[in-house]
Amino acid sequence: MTKTRLLIVEDDEDIRTQMKWALGADYEVLTAGDRAGALTAFTADRPSVTLLDLGLPPRPNEPDEGLAVLSAILSLDPLAKVIVVSGQGEKQNALRAVGAGAYDFLCKPVDMDELTLVLHRCVYLAELEQEYRAMQAGAQAGVFEDMLGASPQMQAVFDFIRKVAPTNAPALILGESGTGKEMVAQAIHRRSTQSGGPFVAINCNAIPENLLECELFGHEKGAFTGAQTQRKGHIESAAGGTLFLDEIGELPAQVQVKLLRFLQEKCFQRVGGRQEIASDARVITATNKNLQEYTASGKFREDLYFRLAVMVVKVPALRERGDDVLLVAKAFLQGYGAEHGKPGLTFAPDAMRALSVYRWPGNVRELQNRVRRAVIMADGKRVSARDLELADAVGELPTQTLKEAREAVEREMVQEALRRHRGKITSAAVELGISRPTLYELMEKLGIGREG
Repeated sequence: MTKTRLLIVEDDEDIRTQMKWALGADYEVLTAGDRAGALTAFTADRPSVTLLDLGLPPRPNEPDEGLAVLSAILSLDPLAKVIVVSGQGEKQNALRAVGAGAYDFLCKPVDMDELTLVLHRCVYLAELEQEYRAMQAGAQAGVFEDMLGASPQMQAVFDFIRKVAPTNAPALILGESGTGKEMVAQAIHRRSTQSGGPFVAINCNAIPENLLECELFGHEKGAFTGAQTQRKGHIESAAGGTLFLDEIGELPAQVQVKLLRFLQEKCFQRVGGRQEIASDARVITATNKNLQEYTASGKFREDLYFRLAVMVVKVPALRERGDDVLLVAKAFLQGYGAEHGKPGLTFAPDAMRALSVYRWPGNVRELQNRVRRAVIMADGKRVSARDLELADAVGELPTQTLKEAREAVEREMVQEALRRHRGKITSAAVELGISRPTLYELMEKLGIGREG
């Protein structure tokens, strides 16, 4: 296990040696005897904690040099942890050090038990702050609850999750197939007060209508032919947690009635039963349909819609998320590359263009599948548009660089001007709005003769 780095700044060599010996078993100890050595060591090794003597050369009897070191360290890292250890034990110096940003102040001779306790507390705080900074860096890179997205559209979704999760309000998640609606629901569950309970997901479109009511509410023994035992439904199983109903727009009318009653009263009856069963399961629903149109046509109950749509969020389609396409694609490439023993894979330029231009009708799910297949099919270290099976899908992609495109336009304009003016440089330059020397330079650079 790697030891925590500790920097001791002390002008007395004997004291430095004693402290290094006393603390060396628990820490990787670095030492310095003056301001220059302290700043060099701190810059090079970034210790978690610095023990700083205020009385340093060239004025060891005054605190100014030590306070200057403290100020310099904090300017390099505002979150640096510095414990001042000094014979300058006057209250005024202690207040100056703490006021300048020191974590704590100990007077010589140092009580080692007290120092050990302060160090442990200080290191623990430093580690917590490092973890927080790492978490913040991850958030800035677009990572949130296993989802990636730096675009404003996805940041709005993440903000919705943060605000809604701690409540118990029903949430409706809208979005096309493959956008990650279930991941949003799982994130809400993980951040909720019922995160310790189960997360039960059911796709209402994947279960036959005649079975869906039993799947949700369960049934009693003998409720129908073949019901040989009592069975719990998903609502009962999700008690204390979250019930996620995907494709809620496909819910049959008779099941809509029972679900509405459950949302209103938090209790239900199994199919074929009379006993009222309570469940505090939080209900989160999702759909890729327009539920408002469904309610207008009578296919979906309006009162149920308003019960479900207390909080509504739309997960954007992948084509609406700008550079998120490349961000997510690179994450998939790294993950599947490691999984299939192909670390270090990158996208070729044509693959990058294809990823950006393609419309992604299957959204993130399609992107995930294409990248996974491409990792398996790729021969070298670069994944091409052909490996992604996008070379034909996106048509003839532009292969020119910006420089090449600019030169092509310049060449066409210069040639046309020279043709119109029969090779007369002055007239062509006037038409192009440039000087004769500039036109000559262009012609030489582009390999154009006077005849155009």
